[in-house]
Amino acid sequence: MPDTHANITLAEMQARVHQGVPLAAAWEIEVLSFGAGLALLRLPFRADLLRPGGTVSGPALMGLADVAMWVALLSLSDGQDESLTASLAITFLRPPPPRPVLAEACVIKRGRSLSYGEITLRAEGAAEPCAHVTTSWAARPLPR
Repeated sequence: MPDTHANITLAEMQARVHQGVPLAAAWEIEVLSFGAGLALLRLPFRADLLRPGGTVSGPALMGLADVAMWVALLSLSDGQDESLTASLAITFLRPPPPRPVLAEACVIKRGRSLSYGEITLRAEGAAEPCAHVTTSWAARPLPR
């Protein structure tokens, strides 16, 4: 996956994400790559995101997936997408171990008013996914 798309660099995308979603900055979510409706993000290991039993919490996984899809949408619009999450469904497949988590997002369909995508989450270094996410986003016109 390229680390630039049209007029936005990886560093600019990272800054856009941290500015647009302050929780992503607080969790130190990293944009590893993006382009053409795809995105790869990394949630570093953080003890405060674990749940009892020592696995990464569901809310942390859902937040990572949501941010990853936004980056995939931003990659299609030079970082100017103001869409809002309309739905997010997550299926937890296995408990992720206490280590960083990767999110691979893909825009499946981008429409004028609604976009649809999927995200696969896996613990860093794991072959099998820990969760599968589907999501839809409602377009919001940019101010003129």
